[in-house]
Amino acid sequence: MAGRRVVVVGAARSGIAAAELLIERGARVTLTDLRAEVPEAGRLRSAGVTLALGGDVDQTLTSAELIVLSPGVPATAPGVSRARAEGIPVIGEVELASRWLAGRVIAITGTKGKSTTASLTGRMLEAAGFKVTVGGNIGAPLSAQVSVSTADTLHVVETSSFQLETIDTFHPWVAVMLNFSPDHLDRHLNVEAYAAAKTRIFENQTAGDWAVINADDPTVLQMARKTRAAIRLFARDRSIAEGTAIEDQWIVERRRRGSTPLLPLDAIHLLGAHLVYDVMAAATVSALAGATATALTRAVEGFGGLEHAMELVGEVNGVRFVNDSKATNVESALRSIESFESGLVAIIGGRFKGGDLRLLRDALGARARAVIAIGEAAPLVRDALSDIVAVHDAASVGEAVAIGLALATPAGVVLLAPACASFDMFRDYADRGRAFKEAVKKLL
Repeated sequence: MAGRRVVVVGAARSGIAAAELLIERGARVTLTDLRAEVPEAGRLRSAGVTLALGGDVDQTLTSAELIVLSPGVPATAPGVSRARAEGIPVIGEVELASRWLAGRVIAITGTKGKSTTASLTGRMLEAAGFKVTVGGNIGAPLSAQVSVSTADTLHVVETSSFQLETIDTFHPWVAVMLNFSPDHLDRHLNVEAYAAAKTRIFENQTAGDWAVINADDPTVLQMARKTRAAIRLFARDRSIAEGTAIEDQWIVERRRRGSTPLLPLDAIHLLGAHLVYDVMAAATVSALAGATATALTRAVEGFGGLEHAMELVGEVNGVRFVNDSKATNVESALRSIESFESGLVAIIGGRFKGGDLRLLRDALGARARAVIAIGEAAPLVRDALSDIVAVHDAASVGEAVAIGLALATPAGVVLLAPACASFDMFRDYADRGRAFKEAVKKLL
């Protein structure tokens, strides 16, 4: 990269990490962003990064020898498309960083559960004594991990469809496909394009690699046909002859010659039965790496879940408040709703990303006292659900929490499971989750 002209598009955390990595490798780096100002401007300029902010960057892009995209920047953006048409290579930040990693990559994707699975995998491998980094779509960008990468490092990387659609040589030793349902249809052309991006996780695998596959998801099984890697299945419901399964309240590694216990189900302290899949996937990966059952159990027993993912925030007058702000698509929201039996008040809405909100009808009809609609999608929520459950409007998350308390009393649950992105009202899902938690804190 020494002396090469590289343009990084998008000055969020991944783009900044990519720019700093490229500077360290001797490139001449320009970082562009639609914003006129970025908080890290002083640090970046001091490091030698040229900033092109707030304006037309077509000329900047077409003068580059390489373009690196942050995940939030579509590969079909007009300026990027024109540069590609002129023969300029375009890759993503994960692809860039992976070319300098000395250790092996464990890449985890799926429509839901990626963050929990990646975090749990990291905890299990650390408990087993491995040198581990966890990042990508969560935590530190992969570009920020290059400096600590050694031959014995295991890089657990949460990979979104946005990151996978811009890979080229990215090569996971283990590729995990958790599940698949329509999502991000505000970004991808259609469901098929979204699936094609996800399936690229298998693209560069060889016979010496592993693909960890959810055998309970027929679409995932179909997608796994693209891999040349050895397949290791996991299944909670389907009977499989070999792979990770559940027997007598244990997660076990099942082989034709018998089963080996990995960890007991009562070691799992996560709210939501669907999160058992994430534990099974993490245990499968960790067992492939050589982690012992003792290490797996110890890691799971100490794991209470991630912030904003089925997070029990508190209890007021017998009403529990659960923050699942990370449930940004319909399928994720459905699994959250199904985690409760009755007395539920669900807060749903935000910026709609596509999918069918009517898929929530049966689950809500069986267990919900009401739905509170928020954000841009409130009219869509009302149209999809109001004939099956009472729908109330709220102008803010704080108002939704107050209404929820009144509707859920006594002994109910107020669940933030938006089924939508957060960008109409918040910076991101975490900002929305914090607003929910702050509103509950005021009640407490």
